[in-house]
Amino acid sequence: MSILSKLREITVTERTGTVKSGTCQTALDEFVNSGVKFVASPTKIENIYYRAVHDLMNCVVPSVRGTPMLMEGSMYIGSWLESTGTINTEILSRFCPQTAQATFELFADYMRADGLIPYKMTDAGPSYRQVQMVTPLARSVWNHYACHRDRGFLKKMYDAISCNDQWLAKYRNTRATGCVEAFCTFDTGQDASPRFWHVPDTPYHGDPSCYDQDNPILPFLAPDMTANVYCQRRYLARMAEELNLDRTVWEERAAQSLNSLMRYCYDEEDHFFYDRDRYDRFVKVQSDNLIRVFACEVGDDALFADALSRYLLNTRKYFGRYPISTFAFDDPRFFQLFGFNTWAGHVSFLTEIRLPVAFEYHHRFVELTWILGPILSMLSRFTKFSGGLNPWVGHIVGAGDDNYSPTMLCVLDYIERLSGIYPSPDQELWFTGLVPRGIDYGEVVAEETGYSRIIDNACFELTNEPEISSVYKDSTLLYTFPSGIRLITDRTGALRSIIGMTVRTISGEIRSCDQSILFTVSGNERLQYTGSGFVRIENPGIIPPNHG
Repeated sequence: MSILSKLREITVTERTGTVKSGTCQTALDEFVNSGVKFVASPTKIENIYYRAVHDLMNCVVPSVRGTPMLMEGSMYIGSWLESTGTINTEILSRFCPQTAQATFELFADYMRADGLIPYKMTDAGPSYRQVQMVTPLARSVWNHYACHRDRGFLKKMYDAISCNDQWLAKYRNTRATGCVEAFCTFDTGQDASPRFWHVPDTPYHGDPSCYDQDNPILPFLAPDMTANVYCQRRYLARMAEELNLDRTVWEERAAQSLNSLMRYCYDEEDHFFYDRDRYDRFVKVQSDNLIRVFACEVGDDALFADALSRYLLNTRKYFGRYPISTFAFDDPRFFQLFGFNTWAGHVSFLTEIRLPVAFEYHHRFVELTWILGPILSMLSRFTKFSGGLNPWVGHIVGAGDDNYSPTMLCVLDYIERLSGIYPSPDQELWFTGLVPRGIDYGEVVAEETGYSRIIDNACFELTNEPEISSVYKDSTLLYTFPSGIRLITDRTGALRSIIGMTVRTISGEIRSCDQSILFTVSGNERLQYTGSGFVRIENPGIIPPNHG
């Protein structure tokens, strides 16, 4: 059977099986309505994909209001703002938009009178003990809105995030630097990280507006929290413009946040973002702070390229066999006992789903595939959806951690980015002509893949065979193109551009029903379609892995 025939014949509900409740079934119905299907030959990664879909649907539970809510899963029975309520739900939005929107709205509906958004929601209601912010809520909300266009939702979330911004400015800027301050470990969700040694896990007396003034090093000027607010303010500016409000105030506040971040938290000597303690000293701990800052769209392409070479693609730092670790390998505080819940070295699937935006924002598409590939190779052998990996050998991390929704979402997200049809917030469709290749023990992950998705009532299909990829719309062949590139269209399927997705320079042709278009494209190079051929619009080159 051809991979296309297999794709067209597969039934999602048969592959996923029965879910455990009506709320879960409603979410699964949404997934089916998205038209998303995935097949592979051999079927190893396909089997994991549908198990991830099944288990993810079982992580949708009734909230305190009775509306659907995505929960973190495993021992985390609730929705955390740093993860579930932002990046997790943003990814879920591409598959189950109503469930995602209901989850987002809980954080606005339960905003406290003084403007503080809860750091988590459970079936018992909201909690406000700390702030716990990593992925910018405003960007996640905007990306959902950009694909689904509910202005009432946008206005509700804009109002709530604006109020929360005022709360942070009032209570988390005690040193008047313009940075956002961390008062405890849980403010950033980095449990047991050496970044917060000798800092309490929670705020003083459980009050998020207070820190222990007897603590010898608090408060920290936190680069990831400051970058978060910078990014949120940029997206609040977009929301304001969309809602016919003044965007300039948010642009000015975003510029202030960026200036404070670079002035106080960027170490010119180490080329790294660090906390500053109460004595104005850098807290020189190389955690995943770096990727968190860049995932908030901080800095220009040159700054990110420098960080890739020095740190993120450096095998002495973060670029393990299974990248990217949550702590630098060459730091003596790197913790090798991976069975514990500590942000001191393991590969966290929360970091994995946060990092693609940093690479794509800075046009490092090829370098991102060097992360997607090994992680999918390991995931294809998973027996349970644990929260993390050993970066050297890939073994599962986390005792009793077997139902973690970020890991399931990582499966869905990485397959869609590497071998699927990705609907971008910029109203583009990305058809990527790669397959998950095995790098472990000579095992084959997939030789062929098929992917489908419904966009504006039209069914698009993508097949990736060993040398050629094909795109169909409503069963009619639109394009064929050589493997190793990403073909980008508008939402109707009209060709816009291509990107080289491998270190090889690829020459070939894109064939459509009425023409054949020749091209040559190198890694990360983007060629724009003019109507008759291609012109180069960027070519940043490749940054190779570095061994220190």
